[in-house]
Amino acid sequence: MDAAKVDMFMMMNSKYFESYHLVSIRERLENLDESKSNLIHSMQFKDPTTALIISIFGGNLGIDRFYIGDTGMGIGKLLTCGGLYIWTIVDWFLIMGATREKNMQIFQNSLY
Repeated sequence: MDAAKVDMFMMMNSKYFESYHLVSIRERLENLDESKSNLIHSMQFKDPTTALIISIFGGNLGIDRFYIGDTGMGIGKLLTCGGLYIWTIVDWFLIMGATREKNMQIFQNSLY
């Protein structure tokens, strides 16, 4: 993929990934052939800020975990009322990082 497209992708999507992932993402995009570039540009990533807002208002029901695609943990939170709200409070601090990690998994899986 050419440098302009890589720069555009990085500029528009860097907030969806952890900062330490950005170097490896750039390297993978630079080595990507043009046939997969349209696929990469059309990908939809989950917004960490939206996940945090969902976690604050619906975290005790596991809605935040369902949003990022973590169905097992969502069901666990739903059945335990957010781990008696302890799990809910912990997720307020962890959900943004978990969302970025899920986005990285989606990115990696789309390249293979």
